[in-house]
Amino acid sequence: MQRVGRHLIVELWGCDIAAMCSQGTVEEAIAKTITACGATLLDLRVYPSASAGVHGVAILAESHVMVQTWPQHGYIAVDIFTCGQHTDPNLAVPVLQRFFAPEQIQVLELNRGVMENDDTQMMDTVDCYNNAGHNRKV
Repeated sequence: MQRVGRHLIVELWGCDIAAMCSQGTVEEAIAKTITACGATLLDLRVYPSASAGVHGVAILAESHVMVQTWPQHGYIAVDIFTCGQHTDPNLAVPVLQRFFAPEQIQVLELNRGVMENDDTQMMDTVDCYNNAGHNRKV
C-alpha cells in the first residue's frame, strides 16, 4: 500500500489546566511534537481563544499540526498531518502526554491518499455531498 501521508487525530481529556492555558507551553509542545515526528517546521503561530484556551497552528514542509485547548472541559484537540516516509506522527503522542498530563487519550490514525502500487486510487467510489446536502456516489 502506498499513501501520501498519515493523519493523526488526538483527543486529550483531563489535561493540566495551567499547561493548556499557557501560550508558551502550547507553543513549546507543538515545536517538540514536530521534532519528535521528524518533520520540518516552516511557521508556528499561537493565539489566545475566546474560551480562555489557546489555538496553535504549525505549517510544516510535510503538512501541518493544529492544537486547540478548552480548559473549561479539560480537553485538547490535536490534528497532525504528515507526508513522506521520513515522518511518524505517532511519535507526537508521548510528547503531548509529557506537556499536558492527560488522564485519557484517544488516537485515530488515517492513511491519506491511499493508492495501489500502480499509483491509482484504491477506491472506486467516493461519497460526495452536493449543494443540497444529498448523498451521492461518484
